[in-house]
Amino acid sequence: MKLEKTIRAFVAAVVMAAPAQASLAAAAQTAAATPQSAARVMTDEVGHQVSLPAEVHRIVSIAPNLTETLYALGVESLLVADTQYCDFPPEAKLKPHVGVPLNPSLESIVTLRPDLILATTAINRLSTVESLERLGLAVYSTDPRTVDGMLTGVERLAEAIGVGERGEELVSGLRGQLQAIDAAVQHEPPSRVLFVVWESPLISIGPKTFIADALRHAGAESVIKSKEDWPNVTPEEVVRLRPDYLVYAGSHGDETTSLNKLRERSGWKDLPAVKEGHLVMISDEIDRPAPGLVGAIEELAKKLHPGVFPSARTLVTPVRQQLKQEKAD
Repeated sequence: MKLEKTIRAFVAAVVMAAPAQASLAAAAQTAAATPQSAARVMTDEVGHQVSLPAEVHRIVSIAPNLTETLYALGVESLLVADTQYCDFPPEAKLKPHVGVPLNPSLESIVTLRPDLILATTAINRLSTVESLERLGLAVYSTDPRTVDGMLTGVERLAEAIGVGERGEELVSGLRGQLQAIDAAVQHEPPSRVLFVVWESPLISIGPKTFIADALRHAGAESVIKSKEDWPNVTPEEVVRLRPDYLVYAGSHGDETTSLNKLRERSGWKDLPAVKEGHLVMISDEIDRPAPGLVGAIEELAKKLHPGVFPSARTLVTPVRQQLKQEKAD
């Protein structure tokens, strides 16, 4: 199975991948030879104190959402390496890679002599972070649980890198866009949706994930009420819950083709959502706790509640587009 680029891929990998091991001997020698003097100390989102130099010049990102965030902040020149799943923006694929998020090469990371390594609880293993810390490397971890938490995390990450004002400007634009979405759907009854993270096995979302929070901002709620973040769901349960919409993200094909396939499935073909053609395909940015998440929320809100949006135009100029224009000027 080819693992895809978003949270769906990482969830599947967590479910199916066997624990990997890395040799630390060569990495430890290299780390010992390149000591760093700390000029600042910050607390990351998991409560760890991170010692940082006065200026950060070399960053390794082991999470696609954090790589995307670096580009949105305009500090991609500091990124010396990322992972094989870091594919947005497309330029990120051209950076040197240090493996995959679940099992990056510690030796490769240490050889790059980074000032800062970026990780996230949404994708990376705690054991990976702990191994890097034992090697004396500065690891800043994020822990996105809500959309607002992601936005606050972007501001804090920008401060850690030394571009706090850029972070504030970026997040201010995103918050404005999110507030406009919230205002548009606030009087609409929430659409009951099944959000499909992975099709086989069928995996959805728990209520405490950032995706569930993203659905709420889009005027929707998940029909799955599980204590797990990424619960397995049986087809029988879907039939019983009778969602109003089925929501897919990313490369699942077009809506017409996928809808025809669902109409051939026993049980599913009788779902109101399938009968009424309520199948929604949206950008896979909805799976990634990064700046592009807000645009995906707006996209979903427009598809679930088209009557409250006056036109197809975006409510606020997307921050990514705005930054691109600023660079061009």
